[in-house]
Amino acid sequence: MKLVIGLGNPESKYSGTRHNVGFDVLDRLSESFHIPFASGKGKYHFAKVSWRNNAIVLLKPMTYMNLSGHAVVAAMNFYKIQRQDILVICDDLNLPSGTLRLRAKGSAGGQNGLKHIIECLGSDEFARMRVGIRLEDQPLASFSSFVLGKFSEDEKITMEKVLPVCADAALDFAVNGIEHAMNHYNKPAA
Repeated sequence: MKLVIGLGNPESKYSGTRHNVGFDVLDRLSESFHIPFASGKGKYHFAKVSWRNNAIVLLKPMTYMNLSGHAVVAAMNFYKIQRQDILVICDDLNLPSGTLRLRAKGSAGGQNGLKHIIECLGSDEFARMRVGIRLEDQPLASFSSFVLGKFSEDEKITMEKVLPVCADAALDFAVNGIEHAMNHYNKPAA
């Protein structure tokens, strides 16, 4: 069983924001499988799907981004899933909009959800997919207002192209592992 975690903020006012791109990828997956999210045995929503005879739990923490680790640990304990079987999907302000990067492990890179998961797990050795949200040639007065801001119309077009690729990459991870997914998806998506 694999656990694919999308990071975001739970309140509806954060829907459509750059920081919720992890939720957006999982919504694509749950819609494609026609399996809605339900409340879990912790502060998370989940959808359990099967792809090519592989059980996959899609997880959306219902804590705020900077407390995502609590929901991840609760789900890992409930489903008895090890670190090597999780993939965390989050936004990345350091990557250009429309790109994705898969890694087998690594630092939080300034992403507070990843930082909290690393703290709670006591390790940075878990797979992650970073989805780029940085706009070229746009100075940022405030990082928090940018990541919590809604996508512009142009950004929405870019995200409509990259989200299906991210969903496919997550399924590739679940079936073939992180190395395979990295080899196939670590290139500009849009």
